[in-house]
Amino acid sequence: MNRKKLITLSVLILIFTCKGISSIAAALESLIPKQGVHEEWALIDGPQTYTKKTLFEHINGQAELFFKYGFQKSVFAIYQNTKGPENQIELDIYDMGNALQAFGIFSRFRNEERPGGIGLDSYLNDHSVFFYKGKYFVMLYATESNSTTLKQLAILISTKILDLSPPPKEIGFFPKDGLKPGSIQYFSEGLLGYKFLKRGFQGIYVEKTEEKAMVKVKAEDENQEYRLFLSIFRNSQEAKGALGIYKNYLTRKGKVISGITTQWGSNGLRGEDPYHRQV
Repeated sequence: MNRKKLITLSVLILIFTCKGISSIAAALESLIPKQGVHEEWALIDGPQTYTKKTLFEHINGQAELFFKYGFQKSVFAIYQNTKGPENQIELDIYDMGNALQAFGIFSRFRNEERPGGIGLDSYLNDHSVFFYKGKYFVMLYATESNSTTLKQLAILISTKILDLSPPPKEIGFFPKDGLKPGSIQYFSEGLLGYKFLKRGFQGIYVEKTEEKAMVKVKAEDENQEYRLFLSIFRNSQEAKGALGIYKNYLTRKGKVISGITTQWGSNGLRGEDPYHRQV
């Protein structure tokens, strides 16, 4: 290949790359409502696009968390109430690559069950709403209490998202009985704080204690919480290997209870973790 052809090929690659980047940005920007918002609200800033190189400029303290969940690009915009300039709503739409990563970052921000009925799952309060749908994670924050407008705007954005990917199938692996609503989280790495457990899910279960006559129990002691962890591996051999590493770790740093069989036989164990107590 001569020098002229090489230069031509390089230019073509650059053109197609730039087109790919601009098309992604355009797709994200198309999700920003410019019309159809309540007449008292107007788009005053944005959309502003952020990439992996520039996300720190927008959310410096949280950028690393988004990177761990496959962040691709995002757009930011601000809406303002025409009757009160101090009354604003900030909007962020993140392309996380796929529905699993979008759920993961959503689950890390949600700290309780307050569904808004938007997207695949959502959280709504007086000042904020966030949801995920397909590969997108959407966040809206209002300077003034305004859950009604927040929900209307979120629904409008959700209707623009054409990615109909289902939620992660692993969510369905968690038994419903006793599961604390809104407690399932996805960790992209280091489940339980251990690198060898890699990525996985966590769900919280609540066991209600029975009331006993003449005994007063403080509210915070009425329910006992347990955590169910689901670690994901490529195959059964990797899973068994990780269990072996964990068993060796507990033998050295915690405790492995011998003489007690589990329903999984040699593929299970009971013991005490130095950080997570009984396992």
